[in-house]
Amino acid sequence: MDTIIDLSDASRALDLANIRFQLIRLEETIIFHLIERVQFPYNKSIYTPGAIEIGQEPGDSFMDWYLRKQEELQALIRRYESPDEYPFFHQTAKVKPVLAPLEYPKILHANDVNVNDKIRQYYVETFLPGVCPDFGREDRGESKENYGSSATCDIACLQAISRRIHFGKFVAESKFRSEQDHFTALIRAEDRDGIGNAITKPEVEKQVLKRLKQKAETYGRDPAAHGNGEATKSKIDADKVVEMYEQFVIPLTKEVEVEYLMQRLL
Repeated sequence: MDTIIDLSDASRALDLANIRFQLIRLEETIIFHLIERVQFPYNKSIYTPGAIEIGQEPGDSFMDWYLRKQEELQALIRRYESPDEYPFFHQTAKVKPVLAPLEYPKILHANDVNVNDKIRQYYVETFLPGVCPDFGREDRGESKENYGSSATCDIACLQAISRRIHFGKFVAESKFRSEQDHFTALIRAEDRDGIGNAITKPEVEKQVLKRLKQKAETYGRDPAAHGNGEATKSKIDADKVVEMYEQFVIPLTKEVEVEYLMQRLL
C-alpha cells in the first residue's frame, strides 16, 4: 500500500519514467520480503487444506483463511480502491471501506485481468520449495512455532509480487497511448504475438535481471561481516530470485499487458 507513483494525476501515473522508478523500487521491496520469508521453514502444512484446523471454511488451508482475513481488513482501509492493487479473493471487492472514498482519475481502461491465482500457485508450489534451504530435510521443513510467521511473510511477498506484475497494465496503457494506431491494428487482428513483440524490450529485461542479482547478493549478506573479511552465507539464493523474475515475473507481466490491451477497445 506504499504507493509512490502519483495516481491522482493520470499523465504522471502513465509516464514510463515514473513507472520504471516504481518497478525498480518494487524489486527491493520483493527481495527484502523474500529474505524475511526464507528464514523460516517451508511449512507445507499451512498451504494444505485441512492440515491445520482453525474453524475455516471447508477446503480452505490456514493460508487461505489468513490471506482472506487480511484482505478483508485491508479492504476496510481502501487498499483495493487503488487502481494498482488486486485482491487474491474476489469477495474482497464487496467489502465497503470505513474511510471515505478517494476520487482517482480514469487511468486504466476497464478490464478484468487478474492473475493472482497464477502468482500464488507458482510462489507456493515452485518458488518456495526451491528457495527454502530446509525443504529436503526429513521433517520436510515443518516448524509449528513458525506457521504464523511464515504465512505473515507470505502475504507480504504475494502482495508485492502481485503489485509488480499488475503494474504491467500501466505500462501497456502508456504504450497504447503513445502508439495508438499501431496497437489498435494489432488488437483488432487479435494478434497476441504481435502485441507481445511490440511491448517486449530484451535489453531492458537483461538490465532488470542483472540489477536484481546484484541487489539480492548485496542485501542478502551482512556488510559488517564482509568488511571484516569474514565469509558469510547469503540469507537468500540470489540465483533463485533471478530465476523467479526470468521464468515467471517477467513473462506473466507480459501476459497481463497483452490481455489488458486485448480488452482496450471494448
